[in-house]
Amino acid sequence: MHQQIWENCLNLVKHEIQEQSFKTWFLPITPIKLDKSVLTIQVPSQFFYEWLEDNYVHILRKAILQELGPNGRLEYSVVIDRGNEQAKPLTVNYPVNKAPGRFGQNHVGNGQNVQQSPAVTPEFLTLTGKLNPIYVFDSYIEGDCNRLARSAGYAVAQRPGVTSFNPLMIYGGVGLGKTHLVQAVGNQIMESNPDAKVLYVASEKFTNQFIESLRNNAVQDFINFYQKVDVLIIDDVQFLRDKERTQEIFFHIFNHLHQSGKQIIMTSDCPPRELKGLQERLVSRFKWGLTADIQTPDFETRVAIIQKKTQAEGIVIPEDVLEYLAYTIDSNIRELEGVMISLIAHSSLVKREIDLELAKQIIKNIVNDYDTEVGIDYIQKAVSDYFNVALEDLKAKTRKKEIVIARQVAMYFSKDYTNHSLKSIGYHFGGRDHSTVIHAVQAVNDMIDTDAKFRYSVDELKKRLKMRTV
Repeated sequence: MHQQIWENCLNLVKHEIQEQSFKTWFLPITPIKLDKSVLTIQVPSQFFYEWLEDNYVHILRKAILQELGPNGRLEYSVVIDRGNEQAKPLTVNYPVNKAPGRFGQNHVGNGQNVQQSPAVTPEFLTLTGKLNPIYVFDSYIEGDCNRLARSAGYAVAQRPGVTSFNPLMIYGGVGLGKTHLVQAVGNQIMESNPDAKVLYVASEKFTNQFIESLRNNAVQDFINFYQKVDVLIIDDVQFLRDKERTQEIFFHIFNHLHQSGKQIIMTSDCPPRELKGLQERLVSRFKWGLTADIQTPDFETRVAIIQKKTQAEGIVIPEDVLEYLAYTIDSNIRELEGVMISLIAHSSLVKREIDLELAKQIIKNIVNDYDTEVGIDYIQKAVSDYFNVALEDLKAKTRKKEIVIARQVAMYFSKDYTNHSLKSIGYHFGGRDHSTVIHAVQAVNDMIDTDAKFRYSVDELKKRLKMRTV
């Protein structure tokens, strides 16, 4: 009976709206039951339900009135979790035009329609979402590596939800400042509008909250909590991969916020097109706004970061130490800041002047794989010992053939065995530029191909260096 009633309603709706709209918004609906004069229909998502209420409620009322009379009513059964083989799909029922949060009523359950008093947000939701006040734009150093991302973030902070940068996706490697930037956006928004509901959450925390809401039968509270925010900042969305049920919930929250003109900001370790294990429809929405990358900071930006840190602490470091740090730690801002904090601590606590030797000591203790396996210093020592040349000659200007060959071999192995950039390698060999390093690597490869004795020497050195890594 309920199926026939719904078919009759569809026939009326079909003549009221365009064909494509009918296929998109009405064909996916499934009639569930008819209880007296209440027809229950199931819709695939919260967003789907809200779109019908906002755009087609008058047509639905007309159809129900025609089929069930003046006492006829419509009820939605909204799928908010599709479930799996072990867990049945979770649904929430709403009477027509009675959305939770919009008209002050809460309906929760699994295929049930239960009136409740205003719900108290569960503790596991209310205790999260705080921004770190130290992450602000003033302390975020701009360079070629992050200029687009910073400019977009600042624009969003001035007009959240209004610019075309919604969502704003910031991606880049570990320790490059993604979290600093997105929290700076949040802090700027809060400063301009203290009443704004700005929520920062890591994707792993989001997942754990969702699991907790399932455990406590509070999924609707979870959804309501996130749908009420003005700005959602979610960090490391790549960790949502292969979490199907969490992605489903995030998809509907994303849709609701975006359609409501709320700002969404995300970070990831890769661009959307490279995100694996995420639903295609979710990834496609990540591309709606602006995607901006943060790259490895160049030398000038690293110098500026060090100078900013030392100025904030009121200390001065020698020029040679500043250059050494900027050249040596060339891939991770987090490590660079960690070294600076340790240097400042050593200087103030043990009353020791900051010098090059202290900088090298700190780096060995903090930077991963720096001289604990094979670093440039170790390679230079191994090569100078093998070719019986003075270590300082590898860094000097001398053009003696035997020293030039040893220097080129050391550069060759520095490129293969370390993560240093070409510019950084050149710096460690007497301040030479990257083109010198490129030439050295090519020269060594050419000699390996044409000189058996030289090839044997390189192979012997490889064995010694590999022994260091075991």
